[in-house]
Amino acid sequence: MHCIKLLGQSPMARDFDRQVAEIQVRIAVLNRYSALGIPDTLAAG
Repeated sequence: MHCIKLLGQSPMARDFDRQVAEIQVRIAVLNRYSALGIPDTLAAG
């Protein structure tokens, strides 16, 4: 969970809807980093 600390400890926005959007962006970034680390599996044959 070190990536969350790099993105900031807590939401910066004051408005609740903006906080939700900010957290969704963080989740999308973390999912993208996770997807980059998953190797593609190909059938051999």
